[in-house]
Amino acid sequence: MAQWNLWHGCHKISPGCANCYVYRMDAKYQRDSSQVCKTSDFDLPARKNRFGEYKIPSGEVLYTCFTSDFFLEDADPWRPQAWEMMRRRQDLHFLFITKRIHRFYDAIPSDWGDGYENVTICCTTENQDRADFRLPIFLEAPIRHKQIVCEPLLGPIDLSRYLGGWIEGLVAGGESGEAARLCRFEWLLSLREQCAAAGVPFHFKQTGARFEKDGRIYRIPRKEQHKQAALAGIDWSWAPKKD
Repeated sequence: MAQWNLWHGCHKISPGCANCYVYRMDAKYQRDSSQVCKTSDFDLPARKNRFGEYKIPSGEVLYTCFTSDFFLEDADPWRPQAWEMMRRRQDLHFLFITKRIHRFYDAIPSDWGDGYENVTICCTTENQDRADFRLPIFLEAPIRHKQIVCEPLLGPIDLSRYLGGWIEGLVAGGESGEAARLCRFEWLLSLREQCAAAGVPFHFKQTGARFEKDGRIYRIPRKEQHKQAALAGIDWSWAPKKD
């Protein structure tokens, strides 16, 4: 998985941010996560080797801005250059997650139109309140590739009115870290059922550190959280029935 963290640092804006993994990582090195700065990898997609070839080869999915938020206000002066690199590298696919879809129209480039074909935007919805605020904006926005991310999942969410249409997938999972809040298996099963009913692929990404199933609460080490989610076997993807 290729990553492009072109700026670092963010500001907490909703309940899902409370135990942010970036803040946890930075705390280990006594860094202030609220100080936003460009990284040394800012121009990564444009870099070439001594033969004049791009260092990131064609066909890669580039997971973008995972130590910040691509629509963060502090990054407004730098974002035009980021869009320019995305335009230049039509042979790559850029994917980023945002809690700031309300800033969409302030942050897109003038030539966005119906969206760039090589960009996927994922909108996070950690609880019902944030789903009802963000998803109406998200669904109306001109974006070619849209996904919903319910992570960290903090409670049951009814997304039935928002699924279908242009939503290409939903990813859900619990919260990691020592202070992780509880994630219940029943919440994930409900999201899976909603996705199946709407024909939207569903992926259970990770259990989180505190996970409840069948009335029992488990403390799951970080290295096991993705593995245990996979073992649950509840991922769903649409496939045509064979005659």
